[in-house]
Amino acid sequence: MTPQQYCKEKTKQSGSSFTVSFIFLPKVKREAMTALYAFCREVDDVVDECTDYGVAQTKIDWWKSEIERLYDEKPQHPVSFALQPVVKEFNLAKELFLEIIDGMEMDLKFNRYEDFKQLQLYCYRVASVVGLLSAQIFGFKNRSTLKFAHDLGMAFQLTNISRDVGEDARMGRIYLPLDELAKAKVTEEDILASKKTPEFKALMEYQIERAESFYDKALQQLPTEDSKQQMPGLMMAAIYRSLLREIKVDGADNVLSHKTSIPPLRKLLLALRAYFKYA
Repeated sequence: MTPQQYCKEKTKQSGSSFTVSFIFLPKVKREAMTALYAFCREVDDVVDECTDYGVAQTKIDWWKSEIERLYDEKPQHPVSFALQPVVKEFNLAKELFLEIIDGMEMDLKFNRYEDFKQLQLYCYRVASVVGLLSAQIFGFKNRSTLKFAHDLGMAFQLTNISRDVGEDARMGRIYLPLDELAKAKVTEEDILASKKTPEFKALMEYQIERAESFYDKALQQLPTEDSKQQMPGLMMAAIYRSLLREIKVDGADNVLSHKTSIPPLRKLLLALRAYFKYA
């Protein structure tokens, strides 16, 4: 199995909505995005699959060293081999890969976030940085496009957090800022016990409203001249924003008991609609 085949298989196994937008990219960019996404999955899997903190931390530290080896042209992992031509072709900064790892490491060290400022750092590392790297691969002329990529990544992660409240709680995790829980008169125990209350519903509607504001901000900052090159991001925005709105329609408090999703065919239709809107 070649490094690129390994990345394709890793990406395929994830079943992520992001892969829908890859099919519209030229081969070189599609393979670059597949390698980038496989890297994110590899690091994320360390946190999701390792129940032993020490083992997980050792693996995270290994990946930090592997990024150094990647930029020294001495990679060891199949994903790093696949990334080697990508970082050169698209001039991807080493520091951004290390930021992603730092974000995944936060999941080892925290299962609560005191306020939105702390959560925002997490979202930046695990999502906005991926957006910045993706924008670099897609290509842009106007640097304002990087602001679009940053805020769109934030919107995606806030959507994920809203969707996964119940699933995360069953693993003992709460990503909703604790100061916002207190203000809404929702306790950690309420969430961990999947207790649906008017207060929790109002809290979730606020989370959804904030995520919507990041979608609005991102789209406002995308220069028209770069919209065609940033098409995969626009496609994903259409899919994820629809998901966010489905969460609200389903009843924002229902995130405690089930995970809202969009069927594959509808994802494709949303992607195509965005394509014809911005092409």
